Amino acid sequence: MTRSANKLIPDDFDAVSSLARSPMVVLDDALTDVEVTGVLVTSPAADTESIAGLDQAARERAGFEAKPGQTLYVPGAEPTVLVGGGPAAELTINGLRDAAAALVRATTRFSRIGFEIPALGTLDRAAAGQAIAEGAALARYRYTGRSTKPAEAPLERIAVRVGDAQAADADAVALDTGMKAGLVTARAANVARDLANTPPGHLTATDLADVAVSLGARYGFDVEVFDKQQLIELGCGGLLGVNRGSTEEPRMVKLRYTPAGTSTGHLGLVGKGIMYDSGGISLKPSDPMHLLMKMDMGGAASVLGAFTALRALRGTATVTGWLMCTDNMPSGSAYQLGDVLTARNGTTVEVKNTDAEGRLVMMDAIALANEEGVDTIIDIATLTGAALMALGTSTAALFGNDETTLASVERASATTDEQVWRMPLERRYRKQLDSEVADLSNLGGTFAGATTAALFLDHFVGSTPWAHLDIAGTMQSDADDSWRSKGATGFGTRLLIDVARGFQPAR
Repeated sequence: MTRSANKLIPDDFDAVSSLARSPMVVLDDALTDVEVTGVLVTSPAADTESIAGLDQAARERAGFEAKPGQTLYVPGAEPTVLVGGGPAAELTINGLRDAAAALVRATTRFSRIGFEIPALGTLDRAAAGQAIAEGAALARYRYTGRSTKPAEAPLERIAVRVGDAQAADADAVALDTGMKAGLVTARAANVARDLANTPPGHLTATDLADVAVSLGARYGFDVEVFDKQQLIELGCGGLLGVNRGSTEEPRMVKLRYTPAGTSTGHLGLVGKGIMYDSGGISLKPSDPMHLLMKMDMGGAASVLGAFTALRALRGTATVTGWLMCTDNMPSGSAYQLGDVLTARNGTTVEVKNTDAEGRLVMMDAIALANEEGVDTIIDIATLTGAALMALGTSTAALFGNDETTLASVERASATTDEQVWRMPLERRYRKQLDSEVADLSNLGGTFAGATTAALFLDHFVGSTPWAHLDIAGTMQSDADDSWRSKGATGFGTRLLIDVARGFQPAR
C-alpha cells in the first residue's frame, strides 16, 4: 500500500525512530575509544581522595557534593564528568540507572563515553548492567522524526568499568548479559516514545497497524489486523462507535508472541489506542492538555513496544495483545450523548460523555481477551484526568481484582522505576455507572473518576485475574528528568516486559 510522503509508514519508520539509534554498551577495563569519562562518586569520600585531579575540598569548592544526579564537568585533554551517586551504602539499582542518565545528559556533545563505577557492593550484577544500559539509552533519546534542526551528538558507545566486579568472570558475564537486556528494553520504550510523539496527522490507526506488521516481522511476533468491516462482523460496538465521527478507519491490531518452549501461561495485554482525542461532541477545551492528545494512544504504544522485546529476552509465556485504535473526532456522523452502544459481549452502554471514550474501545478488547481464554489481563491506558489529579505526573494509578497480579505489577514497577500506586477498586461506587436505558453508562459521578473508570472495565473483566494501569499522568514529561526525556515517556513498556517475560498465572 502506498501512502503520502508525510505519513509514518513502515519503510521510513526505522529512519526516524530509535531503532537506528541504539548505542553499544560494553565492558571495557581500559575504557578505550572514549571522548569523555564519567566517574560515579559516592559519599563519604576520604579527604585525600583525588578524582580527576580534584580532592574533596576542591570538589566541594566547585559545588559538587556527590548528591544523586549531580554532575561536575572537569575539562582537560581527557575530560571527566563526576556523577553523584549519593551515600555509598544507599546506592540502588534505580540509583545506577539515574546516574547513567545524568552522565549522558551532561555529555550531549560526545558520542563515545566511558563510565567508571568504583564499586557495586552487593548489588545484583545483571540488574546493574541492565540499569546502566537503560539509563544511558533512555536519557539520550530525542524524537527527531519531523525536525529539521540538527540533533545533539548521537550516542554511539558506552564503555563501562566496574572496579569491584569486572575482574570476576561470573560478574562480568552477568553485567554483560544485563547490559544486552537493558538495550532491548530501552529500545522497546523508545519505540513507544516515537509512536506517541509522532504528530497525529502522520500516524493514523491504519498507519499504526502497518507499523505493527513491520515490527512483528522484525522482532518475532505475529500480527493480525482487523479493518472496519471485520470489526462490524465481530460486533465491536465500542470501537466502532467512537470512530463514527472520524474520516479515518479504525483498526484493531492483535499481537501474539509464542515462546520457543513450553508456555508457562497466557497473558493478555490491552492497550488504548486513541490516535487523537478531541473529546468528540464533548469537545475538550483548547488548552495545552489538548495539544498532548496525540499521546492518547500511549497505552497501545507501550504494548506494541513491549512485544518487540519478548523474543530477544526469551519470554516464557504466550502473550496476546489487543491495540484498539481510532481517533475521536466531532462531526455530523459522530456518536452523541444519549447513544447506546453494544459491546462485543452484548453489554449495552449508554454514552453520557463522548470524552470518556477510552473505556468504550477497551471493553471490546477485554471481552475478546476473555473469549481467548487468557489466564490474566493487564490493560494500560491514558484513561482519566482524575488519575493525573490524584497522583501527578510521576506515578500511575493501579487497580485490579487479584492480589497475585497486582503484586506482580508492583514488583515490576520497583524493578523498572516506573512508579505505580495501588488504588481502591471501591465497588460501592459501581452504582454510579447505572443507566435507565442500558446495562450501564460510560460515566460515573463527580468524584473518584479513576475508580469509576476502572469499575467500568471491571464489568467486562469478570472473574479473570486483572490489573489496570491508568497512565494519564505519566504518559509525558514536561522536561528532561533522569531517564525520562521531555515528551512521551513510553511509560509502562518496560514494566509490561518485566511482567510478561516470566509470566505465570495466579494460583
